[in-house]
Amino acid sequence: MYRFLLSRQWVILTLVGLVLIPVMVKLGYWQFHRHQHKVAQNALIARSLADDPVPVTTLAAPGRELPRRDMWRTVTATGTYDTAHEVVVRQRIAADEQSIGYYVLAPLVLGNGQAVLVNRGWVSAGNDLTRFPDVPAAPRGKVTVTGRMMADETTAASGIKDTKGLPARQVMLINSTEQAKRTGRPMLGGYIEQTAPKPAHNTPELVAEPDHDSIGPHMAYAIQWWLFAAAVPVGWLVLVRRERRDRATAAKEAQEAREAGATAAAGDGGRTAEPAGSGETEAAGDEAAPAPANP
Repeated sequence: MYRFLLSRQWVILTLVGLVLIPVMVKLGYWQFHRHQHKVAQNALIARSLADDPVPVTTLAAPGRELPRRDMWRTVTATGTYDTAHEVVVRQRIAADEQSIGYYVLAPLVLGNGQAVLVNRGWVSAGNDLTRFPDVPAAPRGKVTVTGRMMADETTAASGIKDTKGLPARQVMLINSTEQAKRTGRPMLGGYIEQTAPKPAHNTPELVAEPDHDSIGPHMAYAIQWWLFAAAVPVGWLVLVRRERRDRATAAKEAQEAREAGATAAAGDGGRTAEPAGSGETEAAGDEAAPAPANP
């Protein structure tokens, strides 16, 4: 009844289904873990932004990688800007999420001689990407900066390739270790994403607060993959039942055709024998008839 399942076509179809099920289940868990990561990150951002500001030196130190638990914490730093070593970070998006330009990155020298990188905000790239853009000068003298503490950017973490041979004073990544080499100063690990004071005329444009409300479509994608995985055996059973029904119908029609052919053949044989019998009777009657008398 189900011997057709041993055919090459059905063996291949079954094996494909057996491979797809665990793959789809794994993809569903991958999306589910991304959902969990997003939810946890949103909670961390909200908690960090709600905490009271702390001095930057309580979280960061030269050569120390910023722990994830301290990301987005509000910090303050007081010092003077080292404008001679100010650089711009290429290919960054403005708050409108459309315009591409630069982040302005400047070392802020603290009272103890150490420095911390400050992302002063976004400026337009202009028409010539080979020259340093027009950037409003950093405040002179001692200033106090407030902002969100961020970890150093790396290619592995950000996906941004650290391209070499860029124009002077342009970089691809915000990295305190690299800037420490440029400035020759001990640099606190990580950097500050400035939120205050607000610059005159909103230039540079301060980086917007990170979104910590949306969770994205990852959970929906996870459920979708799991439904696909469940649909594979269901679809396989439907196809098997349909194939069995089609084969049974074809076999029944073939049997009915054979029976009809046999009946037709038997009927044709009976009709052929009947005239033969009539001829013999007529012949026998002719022989039995008396010869006519001579006049």
